[in-house]
Amino acid sequence: MMSSKRTNHRERPPSVPTVDEFVRVRVLPKHREIVAILRALMKEHATTVKEVISYGIPAFRGKRILAVISPTKRDITLAFSRGAEFEDTYGLLSGVGKTSKHIKIRDPDHLNAEAIRYYIKQALELDSK
Repeated sequence: MMSSKRTNHRERPPSVPTVDEFVRVRVLPKHREIVAILRALMKEHATTVKEVISYGIPAFRGKRILAVISPTKRDITLAFSRGAEFEDTYGLLSGVGKTSKHIKIRDPDHLNAEAIRYYIKQALELDSK
């Protein structure tokens, strides 16, 4: 007798309840410093924003989701939900979407904190409207 249960060929990773747990379980050790820096910048410059897990990844929520952190084997992606509306003085944002733009960071020594603060400020301004 055949089972009525569907086979999911792509297993979903187990859910993680907190951002700290997500980092511990899902972020490669070589990328944890990058994530720590990004989280610290958000906490310092976006004091009204909540850090949450949304769609299985760390996100920063004001009225809406402002940004997400997505780890891969090669890098950490910091994506801004309305990044396409940003003034990109630093030229770091990429992506083909009509609304979201992102930065890929492979090395904490090459993380441009000044640029990220600039993008956070713009995300907060757009979220307040």
